[in-house]
This record gives sequence, structure tokens and C-alpha cells, in this order.
Amino acid sequence: MTILITGVTGNVSGALLRSLPTTDDVRVLVRDPGKARDITGAEVVIGDLDQPRTLGPAFEGVDTLWLLTAMGPQAPHASMNAIWAARRAGVRHIVRMSAVGAGHDAPTRNGRLHALSDAELMASGLGWTIIRPHFFMQNLFGSVNGDTLFGNVGEGRVGMIDVRDIADFAARVLTEPERHDAQVYTLTGPASISLKEAAEQFETVLGTPIRYHSLSERESYQAMLGAGLPDWVAAVNAEYGTAYAGGWGDFTTPDFPDVMGHSARPFADFARDFADRIRGA
Repeated sequence: MTILITGVTGNVSGALLRSLPTTDDVRVLVRDPGKARDITGAEVVIGDLDQPRTLGPAFEGVDTLWLLTAMGPQAPHASMNAIWAARRAGVRHIVRMSAVGAGHDAPTRNGRLHALSDAELMASGLGWTIIRPHFFMQNLFGSVNGDTLFGNVGEGRVGMIDVRDIADFAARVLTEPERHDAQVYTLTGPASISLKEAAEQFETVLGTPIRYHSLSERESYQAMLGAGLPDWVAAVNAEYGTAYAGGWGDFTTPDFPDVMGHSARPFADFARDFADRIRGA
């Protein structure tokens, strides 16, 4: 069974490669071969989801596709091109990474765009599985400055999940896709926590006082622009913050333990495992 991985230069797909039991019969799709120099074991193929004419050879002989598109207004275009290329190449199953709360009534543009791509995949005639992960714990990298954790979710609680757990879950589905056909999974961590509680966990790990400072939507938007994020991405991340501050993300689901047979990592484990990264930020 040949698996094709997209988005491999990003956090989730990169972790997914490490979670797969083997990289035999695994291909990774990249636009720039220079960015694949550190990839070992898997076959590297060149193609661009925004350029459908480049996809034919990369998809030929693929059985299962991991479809992850970059966040942005062009995401449905990229997803559409991948689904079309998969149909033409005879791909049997697509595992698509969507977004938490994706729906036509989602409070963010990203969620509404993902709803379009989810619906297209469901109607494609191919086997499909959709994974909708909650807020990534790794999103907090770069949010600790000195003795302060900056965030834009107010007092909202969020069922955040470690990217490593998303990758482990995706690897399980990709290696037994028939068992997960026509399923939509919303992945969360084992508990819904506030960023004030996250700051307390960081304080324990780092051995120094850490306080949480809540940013307004406008402040967080400006901060993300200052950090170099594109305007659209910064604005949508600010939209998510406002939704979470209103309680939209305060939930957990049993989907991860039901499939994996164990709970996802608690936030304390994430904080401990990435102490150096948190301190470095």
C-alpha cells in the first residue's frame, strides 16, 4: 500500500512521518526539493497542490492520500486539485486534516473554508476519513516572553491537543483506512484548560513565576503581524481567539482514546517535554 503525504514541511505532517511504523512505500509531496533534504526513507516526489498539472506523476500508484493544505483563502483550491488528481490516479482513500468545528456556521473563515473541502471529499466517491484536531498545544511556542504567557483566548477553556498525538492518530488511520471509512473524528486532549492553568504548568516546569496576559483580538492581530505572519493568517488566528474566549473551544471528545486505546497526552507532559523550547521562546 503506497501512502502519499502532503504538507510534509509543516509540523503535523513532519510528525506523521515519524509516527508511521515504516516509511517503505511512503511518498512525500514537496514543491521545493531543497526542503526535503532531511527526509530519509520516504520517496520524495515533486508537485504543487496549487498547480494541478504537476500532480499526475506524484499521485500515480498511490493507494492512500494524507491531505493537508496550508491555511489560507486558497486552501479549497488546493484541496480540490488534490481530490481531482486522486480520482484520476485511482487513489482509494483520502485522509484529510480539516479544522476543529469546521462548518458552514463556523465563527472563523478557516472553519467555513474547511467545511467546503470536507463536503467535496465526502461527495467524491472515494473512501474518506476526516480528522478535525482542536487547538495545537504547540501553538503556544513563542507565546512565553520572560515571565509572561501571552494569549488571546481570554478566560476561555480549550480542549487542546499535542501535535504528536494528532500524528499518531493519523498514522493509525492511514495504515488501516478501511476501518475508518466515512468517519469524522474531532481530536482533543484529555482536558479542557485555560491559558492561566497553562501558565501554571509552565511555571512548575520552568521553576520560575509565569503569569498569563490576555490580549484583545486587535492586539493579538497586531502581534502576529509583527511576528511575520501573513495578514490573512493573523486575522483568522485572532478570530479563533475571540471564539475561544467566548467558550467555543471548551470541550473534549472520546474520539482519540476510542481509536487509540489510551488517552492523549495531558498538557503537563507537553510542558515538560518541551521545557527547553518554552524557555528558549
